[in-house]
Parts: sequence; C-alpha cells; structure tokens
Amino acid sequence: METKKHSSHSRPVLSQAQNNTTLWIGHLKPHAHDHLAGQTFICPSEGLVNNIQVFASAVTQPGEVALTLHEFDAATKTWGPAIGNSSRNVDKKDGTNWIRFEMEPVNLQKDSTYGFRLQTENGIIGIGEAASGNRHPFTFGHAWNGHGNNDKGEYFRYFSLAFKVELCA
Repeated sequence: METKKHSSHSRPVLSQAQNNTTLWIGHLKPHAHDHLAGQTFICPSEGLVNNIQVFASAVTQPGEVALTLHEFDAATKTWGPAIGNSSRNVDKKDGTNWIRFEMEPVNLQKDSTYGFRLQTENGIIGIGEAASGNRHPFTFGHAWNGHGNNDKGEYFRYFSLAFKVELCA
C-alpha cells in the first residue's frame, strides 16, 4: 500500500495563458493619472491561495508592481477590501515572462468570485492579455481596467489577463 504525503506545494487551479494583446499599467504620458489592471475570477475549488502569476509582455519602465486580492461582488461589480497583497520589483528582463506574486496564504471558497488588481506608481509594464472572438466570451471572469483605487473602471468579458491562480495542496 502506498501512502501519499501531504505537501505545502501549490498547484494551479485556474490558468489563462493565452496572450494576443497588451494592457498597460503605470503612468502613461500625457495622461494625468495612473492606469491599473485587474482580473475577476470564479474560484473552481476551495483552498489557500499563496501566489498569483501574471504574464508581463513588456517592461518599458522598471518599477515596483503591487498586487491586491479582493472578494468581488459580480452582481454589483464591487471590489471588497483587500484580503491579500504582494509587491515586487519588475525590471526589463522580466518582459515576456511570468511574474509571480507570493503572498501569505488566503482561504478561497469554491464558486466564490474574487479579483486581483495590479498597479505601479513608478513603472510602465505591459500585462499580457487575451482578446477572444465576439462569440466566445470568457466565462470565469472579466478583465478590468481603471484609473486609481477608487475608480469603478470598466469590465470586459471578451478580454482576460494572462494569469495563473495557485492553491496550496
């Protein structure tokens, strides 16, 4: 009889790796405000999330990128307070690579909706994004972009950031 050991390794539970366009975050001139990006998702299983990864398609200005994780009310499109966060420096060599945001484990519930937001005050980072055909919207969530933490922003069901959500096993 074989006994399986329990481990604290994480496993991907939701992944959208397609990347055919770019959503920029940071202070893009001549605009007077910062651009933020985000993604909502329905969690497919219960567990502790310990990292979220996004694909950086380009880094034109290195800087610190912050990720915040939120409960999300899909009916009212309202972000709850941050339940997790992480930040890391991103530099030019990170372009065309997956950027991993490690965080203290946060319990996620199956079939609940969550979202994460990305922002940088001093960088200009291109986040990989997928645009789907007009007959095939993404069913697990919506891409979001806005201009500041208090901005309601806009949601797009035919777009999705390139991202991975991993839960501890």
